[in-house]
Amino acid sequence: MSAVSIRDESLKAAMDAADRQPGRRVAGQDPAKRQQIIDGAKRVFMQVGYDAASINDITREAGVSKGTIYVYFENKEDLFGALIERERSATFASLAEVLKEGGSIRDTLLHYGVVLATRLTMPQAVRAQRIVIGVTERMPALGKRFFDTGPDSGKTMLRTYLERQMESGLLDIPDLSLAAQQFFDLSTAGLFRACIFGMRETPPPSEEIETTVTSAVDMFLARYGTDLLQAS
Repeated sequence: MSAVSIRDESLKAAMDAADRQPGRRVAGQDPAKRQQIIDGAKRVFMQVGYDAASINDITREAGVSKGTIYVYFENKEDLFGALIERERSATFASLAEVLKEGGSIRDTLLHYGVVLATRLTMPQAVRAQRIVIGVTERMPALGKRFFDTGPDSGKTMLRTYLERQMESGLLDIPDLSLAAQQFFDLSTAGLFRACIFGMRETPPPSEEIETTVTSAVDMFLARYGTDLLQAS
């Protein structure tokens, strides 16, 4: 019997045993255990990068067995993807709250841009993005998973917000997807790429982020704002 078959049989036996114990969660269904594994993996990935990290390193850091990790995640790539998705979800949850605040378009975009730029240039976020860039060429599925659960989600939320402002007659935007992308990029202009390539400190000073985002909002509203917005 191959090593893979032996591992699969062992995992099945562990899951069956867990099912038979009253009050026990089905293997792979305990949210706290899953987060414990991801927390341990995060520390390892951030310390040594994706390639140098091993499942053995993660088991020690997370305080679980190798078999437990494989109950929750198919492999190291799957585990890293889950980590990225969790971190991105936290970022986009904060962005979603900004868009629900109900202030003026200018104030909302300013707040959104500052939160966005601040989150994307935090040291851990920069480190994670560098790791993804480094492995995407040979593991495109991981890069796609990062992109699909990352920037596009933030832009989708922004696009929906801009569409509502168009319906109110405050904005005139021919291409909503392009406009959302433009604001996304304008808010991190001169910050994001410089951090990724180690050309500046991370995160940038809050005053510089605010100055960059203020300019982004001014440019954005000068292009897409209507007379009704200017009069409001």
